[in-house]
Amino acid sequence: MAITFGIYPGGLLGDDQGIIRPVSPDVPDRIVEALDELQGEAATLTVRAYRSFAATVAPPAPTPADPHTYLRRGRTLDLVLQFREPSGNLDGWPEFVREAVRSGGPDLASVQICEEPNLDVASVDGSTPNVLDALVQGVVAAKQEARSLGHRVAVGFNAVPTFDPADTFWSDLGTLADEHFRQSLDYVGLDFFPDVFRPIAADQLADAVTAVLSAYRRTSLPQAGIADTVPIRVCENGWPTGPGRTEQRQAAALDTVIQTVAALAADLNLDGYSLFALRDADSGAEGLFHHFGLLRDDYTPKPAFATYQRLIKELSP
Repeated sequence: MAITFGIYPGGLLGDDQGIIRPVSPDVPDRIVEALDELQGEAATLTVRAYRSFAATVAPPAPTPADPHTYLRRGRTLDLVLQFREPSGNLDGWPEFVREAVRSGGPDLASVQICEEPNLDVASVDGSTPNVLDALVQGVVAAKQEARSLGHRVAVGFNAVPTFDPADTFWSDLGTLADEHFRQSLDYVGLDFFPDVFRPIAADQLADAVTAVLSAYRRTSLPQAGIADTVPIRVCENGWPTGPGRTEQRQAAALDTVIQTVAALAADLNLDGYSLFALRDADSGAEGLFHHFGLLRDDYTPKPAFATYQRLIKELSP
């Protein structure tokens, strides 16, 4: 089963304290050049972008600022719409979603509603009140708008793995979701970073990836009434370099993760993989979150760049 690949093309990212900004601004020409190299002869490569909704405070700036700059050679837009209104008031949210679908145009391939709604940290939507209501309303609004425009846009949401048996996110979603939601849902995403926050031996990494993806399909999603026919896609995955984390190990870890995802694709109905991220936020910093890039902050490639390029060539449709 072939997989559609993608990447977040920037250096800005969030940690549990907020937003980490890149040490140098994006250079669109260098990003386009890197995306062209990664894509190779593949028919497409999705470009991941983030926009946020908030009515009573200034929302985080869109990132990248103009993702359409990078949509060349058949590349398409994978748009994330974050719900960041601190009051949890949903007034204006459905129209924000509809407008984003309209402005995405024919290059818009997928819309992810909310960012990690089951993770309660400052930089993602799980910390926002009423996020489950925003998730359900947003999925329905996005699909209705795409249908009204006659655009083929995959609408979904994402989450992170849950290891707490007392966690009620999936059952709560199942209670709240109705038939309109289920008929509007085209995929469910997973953000996961094995061997980043919890160390895993190299020879156990493939088994860990298999366990997480299998549990997501067979344990988490059924609690929300999400059928096996709804594809899973990996929306964010990466492995940072930095102190104690070699560039060679980054390349090996990504190879293992992606090859494992591809091997499980048919059994678990996996249809996509997007890597986070193209470029380091700050290659000279010591923090873990600064080094997720396939490129250093000066756009020079790490070994993992060639690894991802090869895997796209081998495993793309």
